[in-house]
Amino acid sequence: MSVTGHTRSGRRPASIRDVADAAGVSYQTVSRVINGHPSVRPATRARVEAAVAALGFRRSATAHALASGRTRALTVLTSNTTHYGYAAALQGIEEAARAASFAVGISVLESDEDAVVRDTVRRATDSGGGLIVIAYDRPGVRALRHVPDDARMVAAVETPASTPPPGSPWVWTDDRAAAHRMTRHLLDLGHHTVHYLAIPSTTDTSSTSTTSTGTGTGDGAQRAAGWRDALREAGRPIPEPRPAGWEPADGYAAGHLLARDPEVTAVLCGNDALALGVLRALREAGRDVPRDISVAGFDDAPHSAYLTPALTTVRLDFTGLGRATFALLHGLLEAGEPVTPHPVAPPELIIRESTGPAPRPPR
Repeated sequence: MSVTGHTRSGRRPASIRDVADAAGVSYQTVSRVINGHPSVRPATRARVEAAVAALGFRRSATAHALASGRTRALTVLTSNTTHYGYAAALQGIEEAARAASFAVGISVLESDEDAVVRDTVRRATDSGGGLIVIAYDRPGVRALRHVPDDARMVAAVETPASTPPPGSPWVWTDDRAAAHRMTRHLLDLGHHTVHYLAIPSTTDTSSTSTTSTGTGTGDGAQRAAGWRDALREAGRPIPEPRPAGWEPADGYAAGHLLARDPEVTAVLCGNDALALGVLRALREAGRDVPRDISVAGFDDAPHSAYLTPALTTVRLDFTGLGRATFALLHGLLEAGEPVTPHPVAPPELIIRESTGPAPRPPR
C-alpha cells in the first residue's frame, strides 16, 4: 500500500517508505498502522502516527481499496449533466461521496437505444465499486433494466406511480405532491382553472416500459397527475396539457400560443426553464404578469429569483436527493444495510412576483 501527501515546502508527495524512514520502522509496519491492524505495539503505533501527522500525509484511496478489498469508488450513470435537476443531484452525490473519501466517475448515456444503453451499463459495472443511476428519462430508466442483479446499485427515480416493493433501491422527490400544491395555490388566488405546460414524460410505450420496472411514469406524467388531481378535487375544468420540451425556447413558442387565448389566466410550467420562455413571450405579446396571467414554474432553479418578475415556483431538493442517494449506496457498500425506497424532503412552495389574483372580468 502507498501513502501520499504534500510536504509544506511543496515538494513531491512522499511514499510509505518516507514515513517508514521518519518513524524508524519498516514500510510494512506503516501499512499495518494505517489500516488499523491490531498487531502493532502501542509505542510503535504512536511513533508512526506522529510521523504521519508531522509530514501531513494522506492515504491513497486506490491503495486503501486494494488493501481492504473494498473499492471506495462509484460511477454515476446519467443522460444529462447540465439541466438543473441532474446537475444538482450530481452535486449532492459528489459532495457526500467526497466527505466519505469515495471517488466519483460519471458515465453519460448518449441515447436511449438499447444497444448503447446496454454497453454503457456494462462498462460502468465492469469498473467495480458502486453504481448510481439517475433515471429521470428514458435512457436512465432503460439503464435500470440492464444493471446486473448482483450489482450494488441505487437509483434516483421519478415519483413512483404506486408504492414500490420493499428492497427497491430508489430515492425520489415527490413531484406529484408538488404540482398539486402549486395548482391549489393558483386556484386559491381566484383563477377558474390552471393551464399546464408539460415537460416530456419518461413513459415508455414499448414492452419494456417504465411501469414494468416499477419506477412509475416519470417526472412529466407525475407532475401532470398532481396538477390534474388538484383541478379534479376542486371541480374545475381540466384543460388539455400543452406538450413542450425542457428549454426556454420551448416555453417561448408555447407562450405565444397561450398569449392569444383570453381564457388563460394561470399557467403552471413543468420546469423553470419553460417558465422563462413563457415570461418573455407574454411580455412581447403585451400580456402583463401577473396582472393578466399568473405564471408558476417548477424546481426553483438558481435564476428563478432574479427574473422580472421573480418566478413563483416549487423548490425540490435535488442536492439533498443526491446526498440521500449516496447515503443509501454507502450503507449498502460498507455495512450491507437493507435498502429502503423512500422520498426525500417534501417540496416547498416559493411564492414570488409572477403569480397574483385572477384578473377581474371586464364589465
